[in-house]
Amino acid sequence: MNTPGTINRPFPHGTTEQDSMTAPTRYTSVNDRSDRTGTTVNRNREMQLLPESLSRSQMQDRLYEAESQRPAQRLLAARRMQRRAERASRRARRALAMALMQ
Repeated sequence: MNTPGTINRPFPHGTTEQDSMTAPTRYTSVNDRSDRTGTTVNRNREMQLLPESLSRSQMQDRLYEAESQRPAQRLLAARRMQRRAERASRRARRALAMALMQ
């Protein structure tokens, strides 16, 4: 496509009286994307996917943290159960001693 301009901002084809009053300049636009065809689309797609990738990385971090805390939680639960069993054992010994004394 050798046609200058874009669909939304076509290049002016003829001169009118208004055009002849202004200085002759080439039609350029700030939004002209002819020199950067695919980069804008890829950048926009990447920008749209940033929240998704950010949430994915946060989810992986939280999963890793939870998995690293599991052994510690199991150890704490085992210690709690051990203390509970020791208390039950002491109560049973005390009850046996009281029964033998009577």
